[in-house]
Amino acid sequence: MNELNPSFIQKSKCQKKINNNITQCLTCERRCKIARGKAGHCQTRINNEGVIYSIVYGCIPALSFNPIEKKPLFHFYPGTIALTIGTYGCNFDCFWCQNHHISHPGNPIIDEVQKERDYLSPDKVIEIAKKNKCRGTSISFNEPTLLFEYSLDIFKTAKKEGLYNTYVSNGYMTEEVLRDLAENGLDAINIDIKGDAEMVQKYCGTDVEKVWRNAKLAKD
Repeated sequence: MNELNPSFIQKSKCQKKINNNITQCLTCERRCKIARGKAGHCQTRINNEGVIYSIVYGCIPALSFNPIEKKPLFHFYPGTIALTIGTYGCNFDCFWCQNHHISHPGNPIIDEVQKERDYLSPDKVIEIAKKNKCRGTSISFNEPTLLFEYSLDIFKTAKKEGLYNTYVSNGYMTEEVLRDLAENGLDAINIDIKGDAEMVQKYCGTDVEKVWRNAKLAKD
């Protein structure tokens, strides 16, 4: 972690210490139990001396201006443009990912992050959005839950400026994280249901029932 831009390193909001060597990440439903010096499944969360840190806060290799219908979100601010951003890594293993070059780049995520030197602050995200006449933000490309802490800071500023906030997600965050997002400025979420239980377990390595649970929670 010493070779990373220090601005990329942010203490993970949701974690639980198991013992002196193991800390559990509670950001997504993988609930990785991470040993000191190791990373979780997504490789964006690292246990450093017993505390889990995100290494992708403000590390944004993907940025574009997209119609909200491209998310796709319909009947939600139709005809508007959303500043869309993403980072490295994913908590799913889908081999068909259209953004495989950042979700599963081949090299360890930490190696990719080390190559990135430019930090994009939450305030700068909103500045770019307003400058380009975007009506809101969207965190997408890879799994946005990996930018959970960064999202909350973006949402806070976006709301002050009258912008909406959206996620394009696999829906595998913990209930705590989903509620935190909803309570702090997430206006809409597109949850991608990858398939039935057998298919999702085989190809994504995850439990689709947790995804359905979150889809229902988000709808409510």
